[in-house]
Amino acid sequence: MANLKQLNDFFQNDLFATKLCGIRIKEAGYHCALCTMPLTENHCNARGSVMGGAIFTLADFAAAVAANSELCDEHVISLHADISYLSVAKGELLYAEASSVKHGKSTTVYQVDISDDLGTKVAQIIVTGYILKTKPPV
Repeated sequence: MANLKQLNDFFQNDLFATKLCGIRIKEAGYHCALCTMPLTENHCNARGSVMGGAIFTLADFAAAVAANSELCDEHVISLHADISYLSVAKGELLYAEASSVKHGKSTTVYQVDISDDLGTKVAQIIVTGYILKTKPPV
């Protein structure tokens, strides 16, 4: 199991999530992760609400951190994702809690719950991933 510094060092190369969206890894454990994203005007749609794509990006990133938390000779890539938007985010920070539902020989399933700092449940995503036995080139 990789420590938080190792995960942050590895995922800092995900520039869209970390640089453009401001996503941070706060906690990580065995096939689980907690990530945050501060909400700015850059995350909003034309009506001023948080854009669904920003919420999806946070969820996808948290699932990737959880799925690759061991940084071993397995690398998980997304096959499918299904998101349900539950409420409009109203706070200043979004949280993504990712946890493993199934980790098999070739596929994984992760559930990611998104909430804001006011306690509102914003979205839920189920991500199915495929396990590659070697890491792709970095």
